[in-house]
Amino acid sequence: MIGVWARRVMRALFSLLFLVSGVAHFTNRAFFVSIVPPYLPWPGALVAISGIAEIVLAIGLWIPGWSRAAAWGLAGLLIAVFPANIHMWMHPALYPNIAPSALLWRLPIQGVLVAWAYWLTK
Repeated sequence: MIGVWARRVMRALFSLLFLVSGVAHFTNRAFFVSIVPPYLPWPGALVAISGIAEIVLAIGLWIPGWSRAAAWGLAGLLIAVFPANIHMWMHPALYPNIAPSALLWRLPIQGVLVAWAYWLTK
């Protein structure tokens, strides 16, 4: 069984990951807009909404009574943005600064992040 302190460290790391990523949606907006699959409407709005959601949910992991819902929200968000990872992997020429192997690894890493979020719901 994992200890309370280890669980807090894992929650802190997960929260930090999404705080940084959420802020990056606004500081590196062009990149995030570029990975939205072309069949989705309003890429700029989707990037802003997902960035805000990441920040709010990352903070929510630390609010008693909201932590479990925030973890579920992050799991859902990770699933919702998975098409962007597939789009990047299928169109590596659009992302010449990212190694194709890195684009491929993003796919299973997303699954690990969903599992991590699920673990935080317990």
